[in-house]
Amino acid sequence: MAELISQVGIRGSDFLRTLWTKERVWLATALILALLAALNPAQARESFLFTMNSIASTAPYLALSVGLAAFARASGADSLIAAAFTGSPLLMIVFAAAMGGLSPFCSCGVIPLIAALLAMGVPLSAVMAFWLASPVIDPSQFVLTVGVLDLQFAIAKMLAAIGIGVVGGLITLALTRRGVFANPLREGIGNGGCGASSIRNPKAVVWRFWTDIDRRALFAREGIKTSLFLLKWLTLAFLLESLMIAFVPGDWVARAVGGDGFMSVLIATLVGVPAYLNGYAALPLVAGLIGQGMAPGAGLAFMVGGGVTSLPAAIAVWALARPPVFALYIAVALVGSLASGLLFQLWLSF
Repeated sequence: MAELISQVGIRGSDFLRTLWTKERVWLATALILALLAALNPAQARESFLFTMNSIASTAPYLALSVGLAAFARASGADSLIAAAFTGSPLLMIVFAAAMGGLSPFCSCGVIPLIAALLAMGVPLSAVMAFWLASPVIDPSQFVLTVGVLDLQFAIAKMLAAIGIGVVGGLITLALTRRGVFANPLREGIGNGGCGASSIRNPKAVVWRFWTDIDRRALFAREGIKTSLFLLKWLTLAFLLESLMIAFVPGDWVARAVGGDGFMSVLIATLVGVPAYLNGYAALPLVAGLIGQGMAPGAGLAFMVGGGVTSLPAAIAVWALARPPVFALYIAVALVGSLASGLLFQLWLSF
């Protein structure tokens, strides 16, 4: 009997561990609502309605973004990224930065993807350009940014991603030509993984993917997976936005990151590093902050800086690259984010 209880306890703990690992975003959302219901029922009701209404208003953009991501995988268009890494160094940097902003690769493919590129002999300068641009935006985030914020902000974010990638690639190229970064990878780094296969073995793109039963099934799987991913993060984000609107004084936000000066953009850049959640979750939060007085340039700096230096992206770089490469990555990300925010704010002032 004791052995049976012990086995049940082990299985129960394994189940809880698996549940937390896979569904921690939904669990966090449910926990926040439960605490609100116990402590402030009226606010719990307001937050729930706010979250549902926000998701409903974003639904058309959500559907379009899901369709784009699923189409890229089902048609094989994601393999077009391989074309970005052929040609002269300068062209490779520009194309790699552009493809970094357009690539639909998941976060699980970051480390093996970069390792595969370097293992194939792709110059570090082009890889750095892709590496810096990729976490900032992708087609799905662009569409959702238009829906949650506006087209001008989405274009600014895309240009910031590509610009930071290009600048980082050029700096890396100049340092590499001086003998720096001769061996950028840590010892024992492999080159397998989900994202890397598209680079090592690019396949022909089938634009009319629906004529192939396997590709139709892949489209359905990717659509469901992407929908669930976006829905869980947006639900948590809109819930947090409702709490921010309810409990964070608007004048405090305006004093901290309001206005259009250098300090507001600098503070937003630095705050974005520890406070950033996720590219999708940050959208409604930034929209709420801008509504409370945050300067749009500061909002852009927050999103760009947080995206490149967020824990998943930074950990991926640290796990794969040697410290000098990691230091350059962080430095270019922070300076580039600050410059992007200032230039965007300057543009809006005209």
